Amino acid sequence: MYKLWIATQKEFLLLKRDLGGLAVLFIMPLILVVTVTLIQDSSFKQLNEVKIPILFVDHDKDAISETIVNSLKDNGVFQIVTEIEEASVSEETAIKLVLKGKYQLAIVIPSNLTKNLNAKIHKKVGKILDEFGVDATEDSGKEKEIATPEIKLFFDPAAQLSFKNGIKNAIDKMVSKIETQSIYSIFQTELEIEEQLFEQDALISFKEITPNSSVDKMPNSVQHNVPAWTLFAIFFIIIPLSINIVKEKNQGTFVRLKTSPVSYITFYGSKVITYVSVCMLQFVLMLMVGFYVFPYLGLPSFEINGSYILLFIVAFFVGIAAIGLGILLGTVATTTEQSAPFGATLVVILAAIGGVWVPVFIMPEYLQIIARISPMNWGINGFYDVILRDASFVDILPEISLLGGFFVLLFGLSVYYDKVNNNN
Repeated sequence: MYKLWIATQKEFLLLKRDLGGLAVLFIMPLILVVTVTLIQDSSFKQLNEVKIPILFVDHDKDAISETIVNSLKDNGVFQIVTEIEEASVSEETAIKLVLKGKYQLAIVIPSNLTKNLNAKIHKKVGKILDEFGVDATEDSGKEKEIATPEIKLFFDPAAQLSFKNGIKNAIDKMVSKIETQSIYSIFQTELEIEEQLFEQDALISFKEITPNSSVDKMPNSVQHNVPAWTLFAIFFIIIPLSINIVKEKNQGTFVRLKTSPVSYITFYGSKVITYVSVCMLQFVLMLMVGFYVFPYLGLPSFEINGSYILLFIVAFFVGIAAIGLGILLGTVATTTEQSAPFGATLVVILAAIGGVWVPVFIMPEYLQIIARISPMNWGINGFYDVILRDASFVDILPEISLLGGFFVLLFGLSVYYDKVNNNN
């Protein structure tokens, strides 16, 4: 135990002398979490507050175009533009402005859209009534063939596919509602029914419920970025740790330690104790920023729905997983020029595929599968379980087991590699 204590003191002393490493471990994550959270929070506010201007060319000027305009306005996301410089927008002008990227969308309603739609419905209703032997109004089912009316949507070539599909589905829903209302009205007129058949109220409604949650609240930018950048900061510990191990090998310190009666457990145990302490200090500092700094910057305060103890347990296992990776990298690398760039690149890759920067569910399917092998993905899932889902210890057990197993595996590989390399 005394040897472990002395070795740990040695590790703290070496870390204290590495000012660059300390800056990477503490200052960089704090700057990143504040900067990125401010940017994302501002983006979220803009998405909620700023309306998207869309051009609207109305050649119909009847029920359908009026319904579409009112529905788009009621949506609260769009700003309908029908005039530019006090002149009505023509179809040619709308196309040019969209192609130039000044507007994301132009909607062109064709002439006689409402009239033609009603005529087609009259024709279909007339045929149905004829099948049942009901005399329809004269000429209701005998109109000449009517071309299917088309609503033209001109999209900016750079517009995202999700935006295009959302607009098309919304307009299709509006037109379907008008068609249904027209069918009910025509049936009502033909059958001379006085009761109102069509009701404005929806037959089915939707209610959004968050399962197993005591609060009806979605995660905000702070609840995402504090755990995400904590993970990023903790895993950056592999850089100073691996450099430390490489220097000891190159300076002969490691050889002298091995000639003394010091076991691998003592030697690496001191590094685990030292760097786990650093990881937990990083975690506490990030929490303090979330609790006390963010509110002064106009951001939400960091809130969790679960236990703080479980949050620290997840952080501890994330720390030892990062330390295991750092020990393996330091054992395999022969120079600091190998360990430092490779360690930084590896952390960035693990963060990218692990869902730290981009949520996993919006990734391509093959990347979602790859993300499952990233220890950062296990860590962020564990954090989210506690922060958002009020998880119990049993709920986070799969994630912390993976992180703990990751450390044991890499530590075992480090010891095995070192023994084989020294025997040669």
